Amino acid sequence: MELLGLTSAVWMLICFCVPVDGYPSGKVREACSSMIPCHGSSPQPSPQHTITVDGTKFKPGDNIEVQLSGPDFEGFFIQARDAEHLDSPAVGSFMLADRRLSQLLTCGRTKNSAVSHTSKVKKKLIKVYWIAPGDAPKRVQFLATVVKKYKIFWVKIPGPIVSQPNTPSPATPLPTTPEAISTSRVISYLSKPFNASGCGSLKFCIRNPSNCDPENASCFFLSFQQEKSSVFIEMSGPSEGYLAFALSHDRWMGGDDAYLCINQDHSVHVSTAYLKERSPPVLDSENALEDVSWRLVDGVLQCSFRRRVHLPDYKGRFNLDASYYIFLADGEASEGGLIYKHSRQPLITNGIYNVTGLPQDIGGSRSPKLIKAHGALMFVAWITTVSIGVIVARFFKPVWSHLFLFGKEMWFQVHRMLMLTTVMLTSVSFLLPFIYRGGWSQQAGFHPYLGCTVMALTIFQPLMAGFRPSRHAPRRQLFNWLHWSTGTTARILAVVTMFLGMDLPALDLPDPWDTYTMTGFVTWHVGIEVLLEIHSYCLVRKVEVIEDDRIQILQSLTSAEAEGRLFKQIVFTIYICGNIVFLIAFLTAINQI
Repeated sequence: MELLGLTSAVWMLICFCVPVDGYPSGKVREACSSMIPCHGSSPQPSPQHTITVDGTKFKPGDNIEVQLSGPDFEGFFIQARDAEHLDSPAVGSFMLADRRLSQLLTCGRTKNSAVSHTSKVKKKLIKVYWIAPGDAPKRVQFLATVVKKYKIFWVKIPGPIVSQPNTPSPATPLPTTPEAISTSRVISYLSKPFNASGCGSLKFCIRNPSNCDPENASCFFLSFQQEKSSVFIEMSGPSEGYLAFALSHDRWMGGDDAYLCINQDHSVHVSTAYLKERSPPVLDSENALEDVSWRLVDGVLQCSFRRRVHLPDYKGRFNLDASYYIFLADGEASEGGLIYKHSRQPLITNGIYNVTGLPQDIGGSRSPKLIKAHGALMFVAWITTVSIGVIVARFFKPVWSHLFLFGKEMWFQVHRMLMLTTVMLTSVSFLLPFIYRGGWSQQAGFHPYLGCTVMALTIFQPLMAGFRPSRHAPRRQLFNWLHWSTGTTARILAVVTMFLGMDLPALDLPDPWDTYTMTGFVTWHVGIEVLLEIHSYCLVRKVEVIEDDRIQILQSLTSAEAEGRLFKQIVFTIYICGNIVFLIAFLTAINQI
């Protein structure tokens, strides 16, 4: 009996844990009810994919086009359900637009009531048609589960709600799609680009880079000009997808008043939206904007509009006579006007500002100050102090062997001072991202893992050095190899970590400048080490061992040492100057973002 019970339990577990993308064929009827893959991990919290429809009203027998789009994904599962009871069975049936990418499934008693993938080929867009049944509920909502990779998936992504004619509106406002944007407003086309005249005197301006001209294709520009009880707003920047700005009470996304200009089929839709944490913005069906104009030329998107200072009748709209942090973001949009998450950090003002107060002309930063400090300290530590300390220990023992500092050989004291400085800078820098994030970042890839490894090796090095055996002790050779290998591993991992960190959204240095410059530094350092190694080898060859005598000096050892000392000092000086140039380049780039 116990064996029979165990067998039954295992069989039930297998039945309930069939993954949505576990079968490349996409036949996943077992997931009809929960829509949850059993992949050994939790669903992602913030969907990156969007469901849209070509209509919001339906009658029994009508066809509604449904699209699922977003970044590359492998598997998907789409259903329509009663909007008032989302745990109820699937409603209606589907027709396919492309049988190569999608297939029909039967959930419950309704044939063709769900759609899934046919293979794990990456997709960006899925189009199907939903057929409204005769017994359809008053409101129907589309849901989708999307699998990006085996352990990266989103469950029951909410889509638009469609309803039958004369259905009363729900008590709670429902999310809408770009198609729901009101078209009753008068929209005009801008005949010329914006300009910066009046910035700081007549209007409040934000520009990135600072003091850039909005007529320049690389300039992000946002201005506010109060006109009695309303504010006229201009926004422009290089984007073929969308531009958006938001008013926020803090430096974090969520609970913000947002305004978007979206490129949709070579025209621009302007809409208000509400930002909830890190979820996609919910566009408003009722737009509080007036005098909307736009322009889309040579990859530069421009839009302008007017809104009243106070909008008590519109939920989620902030009063413009208060102070806020201001975000300015850009990103990609699909041909249907669906917006994707911005690929880089938004521009954020350095403080809170009242756009209806004293006119100002300010800039902003795409990188938080703590993250800038993190990057700067790491560059100082691993481009200057570590590199110079390694060169000193490797090649300057014989050069500075007769010089002493505080009772110790000078090369050793300089090496120790530089390495302890590295430990201090790395430790302080290591803490800054945790202070900024308030914990571990799940969106930084391998960078934080490698960073923790580098930090551990950095701490281990001086601790190991504290137990260094005496010069002639039997274990000294083992210590030397262990000390060298640990330090070399830390340096290699540090360079890899910096390569990864330079392209993270929080510290997105200019591409491909950052890669070329970092590669140049690595080449510079390795080249100097190789040059000094070759020089040391050539200097040793000036001494030849003769069988008759123990050592015969072919050239005066004193003069050879003097020659070698002078050469090393010249190379060392050039090397330090080169390192300073690379460091200044990186620090300047960090300061400008």
